[in-house]
Amino acid sequence: MRLTVNGRIFDVDAAPDTALLYVLRNDLELNGPKYGCGLGECGACAVLIDGVAARSCVIPIDGCIGRDIVTLEGLGTRERPDPVQEAFIAEQAAQCGYCLNGMIITTKALLTRNPRPTETEVLEALRYNLCRCGAHIEIIRAAMRAAGHELEARD
Repeated sequence: MRLTVNGRIFDVDAAPDTALLYVLRNDLELNGPKYGCGLGECGACAVLIDGVAARSCVIPIDGCIGRDIVTLEGLGTRERPDPVQEAFIAEQAAQCGYCLNGMIITTKALLTRNPRPTETEVLEALRYNLCRCGAHIEIIRAAMRAAGHELEARD
């Protein structure tokens, strides 16, 4: 099967019902998307499919043929990170970092469809992405920074 990932075309030898996450991580060696719950509930495995955040652990690869898939690695580089990635770095929006892939991908999808979301809209967009280590405040600040909102000074 032929997949387009991060602007490159890959021929993948896998069963049609193989989860996209396994192909991304095991075959294409892209480690941005993480295996979290395997049920599409935590968001650690999020990728953009045609610009929409999607849970790659529950999407079979045959549903991705002819679609544009973007992983965390496809957003930017170390030298030139995407503005969302820059905002997460500036706000130090991580403790363990496991949820960051999903948080960044979901924020990117939100800003694509709504470049200036309110804090309520950011909270709504991220509400199904789980963070277990408590970086919620920094994550919301990073999403708001990426949206171009002025941030109050930290305490």
